[in-house]
Amino acid sequence: MKKFYKLVRDKIPEIIENNNETCKTRILSDEEYLFELNEKIQEELQEYLESGDIEELADLEEVLRAILNAKGCSYDNFEAIRMSKVEKRGAFNEKIFLESTDTKN
Repeated sequence: MKKFYKLVRDKIPEIIENNNETCKTRILSDEEYLFELNEKIQEELQEYLESGDIEELADLEEVLRAILNAKGCSYDNFEAIRMSKVEKRGAFNEKIFLESTDTKN
């Protein structure tokens, strides 16, 4: 028996069953779900950092969307928040690397 104790995508139990295996699952409470989404986003980020694979970014995006949904924030609202920050502080397009600051005289 393999033990996982982690949040999985909705079709994973079906995929496991179709692979001639059985699995035990349960539905999380809202509080547990948000906690596990936070764990999952860290897991997916680590996988991206290790592989550099664009597919891992897609996984990060999926978890991000689930977190937004769990927090009652639409993706459109999130995009508006993002764009507001871009307008106020810029994006990361110019590859600027801040090395230090100093007080002006």
